[in-house]
Amino acid sequence: MAASKMLRHYAFCLPLALAACSPADSEGGTGNAPVFPAADRPVSALGATAFADEDLRDSRQEAATVMQLAGVRAGMSVADIGAGEGYYTVRLAEAVGAQGRVLAQDIDRGALLRLGDRVETERLDNVSITGGSPDDPHLPAGSFDRIFLIHMYHEVGDPYAFLWNLHPALRPGGQLVVVDVDRSPDRHGIPPQLLFCELGQVGYRLVEFIRHPALAGYYAQFEAMAERPEPEDIRPCAMASNRSGPSDGAGGRAPAPQ
Repeated sequence: MAASKMLRHYAFCLPLALAACSPADSEGGTGNAPVFPAADRPVSALGATAFADEDLRDSRQEAATVMQLAGVRAGMSVADIGAGEGYYTVRLAEAVGAQGRVLAQDIDRGALLRLGDRVETERLDNVSITGGSPDDPHLPAGSFDRIFLIHMYHEVGDPYAFLWNLHPALRPGGQLVVVDVDRSPDRHGIPPQLLFCELGQVGYRLVEFIRHPALAGYYAQFEAMAERPEPEDIRPCAMASNRSGPSDGAGGRAPAPQ
């Protein structure tokens, strides 16, 4: 890949429509780094960067269903975190159009190289690509209408730090979308009530939850509340479900924090 292309692919910023950024811009990312609790649950090993055959996923209308549920429309700025080789990235790029922007982020450099080649081949000028770190996606503040975590949240080893650092990246009214599978994190999924509890601890409120056959799992959409809790106030959520806990906002009970 030519050096000029590499610079565009690995810039830590979207095009000029979004705020300038760098890893140092993320709150809590430098200096006296805050200390977050460890997850009180298993964490999945990193999975394949190509989650499943794209034709199969399209045949069941997976991406189309997620984008419809999320209200993706032309002109939006969206982030695809854990983008892998770009199944959602390229479809989001088409959905937001020339006036929209897509930031694709992953911690796997090999996947980003392959995605960069795909973006160049398909001439997706509204897509930028960036690396992240396991506990911080390094997103520019106040920049995104939607942030997507598709079949990847269960692989996040430091979920409270990750979610806390991600929180400022949403614009007012922006939404965080999680698609995952209802099973134990060590089996590449996360129970919905545990998801609700973990996000609730870091300042997100559940606004929609749907089990949908097109997703081979579930869809959950959250909004960021105005204030993040202080890291020392975050209490890790346990997987145990046989006790009463705070309401999960979707008709069930979330695991009680420990």
